[in-house]
Amino acid sequence: MQDRELRKDEGTTMTETAPMTETAPTASVESPSTPHLPPPPEARVRPPAERPAEPPAAIPRSSDANWSKPVDRLVVGEVPASAMNLNVEGRRLVGPVQGFGQLWQKRYRVRLEGADATPEQVIATWKSEFGSFWPKGNSFYGPITGIAPGEVALLNLSAPGGQTLSTGVMVIYADDESFTFMTPEGHMFAAWITFSAFRDGAAPVVQIEVLLRANDPMYEVMMGLVGHRKENAFWLATLHNLAGRFGVEATATLEQTCVDRKRQWKNAKNIRHNAAIRSAAWTAAHPRHWFRRSGEA
Repeated sequence: MQDRELRKDEGTTMTETAPMTETAPTASVESPSTPHLPPPPEARVRPPAERPAEPPAAIPRSSDANWSKPVDRLVVGEVPASAMNLNVEGRRLVGPVQGFGQLWQKRYRVRLEGADATPEQVIATWKSEFGSFWPKGNSFYGPITGIAPGEVALLNLSAPGGQTLSTGVMVIYADDESFTFMTPEGHMFAAWITFSAFRDGAAPVVQIEVLLRANDPMYEVMMGLVGHRKENAFWLATLHNLAGRFGVEATATLEQTCVDRKRQWKNAKNIRHNAAIRSAAWTAAHPRHWFRRSGEA
């Protein structure tokens, strides 16, 4: 996937960079409200009328078949009875412009040195075994049809205090070398998350690119306390596990930048959809769920 140069706003940018295994230009975000790329044809994801459509800066433009069809509300397919199915059905998709907190851009990478696989083969394996690479205690309930444009997946994530947070994602773009998720109302982040692979010399490089804002004031406080650290550990561990699937012992790297330190107080009302609050309330009302063991991802 082609990276682009990131232009930082003067006086509003913080950067934390881990050593990279290769040199590459950074991705580009011109401002929190002005996407670098124009929207894809017909704004593939249809947000509420008052919210502008926004394309992920990292994903490539391709044929119509690679994009999800327009949607107003999410629909969850069949999931295991053991899954906590909350906070996805009927929700709208939200991107960083609709979020509340500071705007962050993150890139996680791992180099599969010595792996006998093409970028396309890596992505095909990642799609078909996606949840198996997640840290234990977190479950990804994807559709039987797999990761494809327009599909909705349910997530049960490990939360503090032994709680489970139920949320989801929708696949808004997918091709042979990348795929992109977008988050619903109530998710921890209003975000685009792009997973991709490319060849650098003789070795494939796998990366996750995230553009996010915390969805509401409560999530923003949590992100400052432990959220960013836990989120980073989650994706770094995922890439480590993915590398192991191809017989490579490698340490993933992180590059992250705070693109905009301002908080969007007009979106503080997003807290009414907060998936953490709703999941905790549901769990308190269903004591038998306290003893449920997390399902397999």
